[in-house]
Amino acid sequence: MNLYDFIDEIQDFPKKGILFRDISPLLEDKDAFKLLILKMIHQINNYKIDLIAGIESRGFLFSTILAHQLNIGSIMIRKPNKLPGNLIEKKYELEYGSSTLSLQQKRNLYGKNLLIIDDLLATGGTLKCAEELISEVGGNVVLTVVAIELNALKGREKIKSDVFSILSYD
Repeated sequence: MNLYDFIDEIQDFPKKGILFRDISPLLEDKDAFKLLILKMIHQINNYKIDLIAGIESRGFLFSTILAHQLNIGSIMIRKPNKLPGNLIEKKYELEYGSSTLSLQQKRNLYGKNLLIIDDLLATGGTLKCAEELISEVGGNVVLTVVAIELNALKGREKIKSDVFSILSYD
């Protein structure tokens, strides 16, 4: 099964000049989705991971499934005003604008090895921001896994941890 066959291309979304790679068909097909998860697990098994950090919102599609399969916990890195309590927040640049990510300060990450997971690696701004948030509360990001990587944008160069992508586009 070729997972590339399950990715739709949407021109000019979310704004003019952007070619959006949509994973919706992959998520809809039970066999393709299962294969994607198995490929992620295969790579993750080479690392000692204590927790998985899913990035809002499509990262959540993978983080809890993988955490369950690997018998480890999962934390959420979210957009502003989505988490209660004292937060650490960081602003970052996207391929088509800027945004902010939040992490609860009370998450017990000190000395733990984390995997960050998201659907897409483009410019690397989101994943770099997530790495920095986790570091600020004592966590160690050892691996970043994404469903899709856009190689031409060189986002991988901003990420300190090892990076593994299931699908990549030039």
